[in-house]
Amino acid sequence: MGKTWEYLVADPQLRWIGPEKGVIHIATGAVDNALWDMYARARNKPLWKLVVDMSPGELVSAATFRYITDAITPAEALEMLKSRAATKGEREARVRETGYPAYVTSAGWLGYDDEKVRRLTKEALDAGFNHFKMKVGANLESDLRRGKIIRSVIDNPAQLPASHKARDPATLVGKNAGPTGNVLMIDANQVWDVPQAIEYVKALQEIRPWFIEEPTAPDDILGHARIRKELKGVGIGVATGEHAHNRMVFKQLLQADALDVVQIDSCRLAGVSEVLSVLLMAAKFGVPVTPHAGGVGLCEYVIHLSLIDYIAVSGSIDRNVLEYVDHLHEHFVYPCSINAQGHYNVPSDAKEGYSIEMKDSSFAEFEFPHGSYWQSVAKK
Repeated sequence: MGKTWEYLVADPQLRWIGPEKGVIHIATGAVDNALWDMYARARNKPLWKLVVDMSPGELVSAATFRYITDAITPAEALEMLKSRAATKGEREARVRETGYPAYVTSAGWLGYDDEKVRRLTKEALDAGFNHFKMKVGANLESDLRRGKIIRSVIDNPAQLPASHKARDPATLVGKNAGPTGNVLMIDANQVWDVPQAIEYVKALQEIRPWFIEEPTAPDDILGHARIRKELKGVGIGVATGEHAHNRMVFKQLLQADALDVVQIDSCRLAGVSEVLSVLLMAAKFGVPVTPHAGGVGLCEYVIHLSLIDYIAVSGSIDRNVLEYVDHLHEHFVYPCSINAQGHYNVPSDAKEGYSIEMKDSSFAEFEFPHGSYWQSVAKK
């Protein structure tokens, strides 16, 4: 599969309109993801199971190493995978039983009034989540107020549901968790210049976020490194990656010591093979992977990638959480699901492949421009 991926990106004319970035790279990812989906279905396994059942050598051959051998070589990756291969079965059994830890974003969108923020936070807490993310950057006073509202709910023992179970302290180290073991993260969606980011986030210390996500332009490696260095003194980390358009950006972020959390995107990177390369680099550098899953179908995709990372690549789950957004899953044949502890359930249908198949009825209604929805819009 690694050779297949390299073939897909090798055409000189297509590289002229990239190379390996922008729309052409996203389109390549769509093709590569489809190939992996067919591969998994042909073997009657969910995608994650197809990959974790590979030998270390097979997994290395499924990734791509072009332009990243100064960060990790195939030989290094092979040795790392071999060192964790014997205990894959134990990790698989554990995650099948407990699920994969998730965090929720839907309580913290900009534009929600205070009461809605409070209500949605409590609903997420009752659903078993213990990591919560809030959008910031539009107005400092509003961000502080909203952050305090979220903290007032998640840090209050009286608000905890009856089913609440104490979290393993190892999963909370360095996350600025409150007294109830709950964690807050913040996301600026690239709104600031570097000096602004440092000043603004320092002003949010009172709400004690674990990290600031996308504080500046996603391509600014040195900017992220400076922000991380400045914020380290106040105990706030840096996360980025949902708009990192290829493995080379992640390579540089890791080499520059510019981030505390790697956030891969299953569709921004060019498919599973390139994602595997980033997972291998992150594991070598010891940085946890927390995938982005804020859009339609991304939750269905990325649970597979997080399972591959935990079971076969990094062997780590203690500091990892996977984003969950509760909308539009009804359009998918194999929708993801969350258990009572706020963890993703493990995809287990042998027919689902990469879990991304959409229902025929959704295509009939929404395919542009001939779907019934668009036809009704045209008539209006």
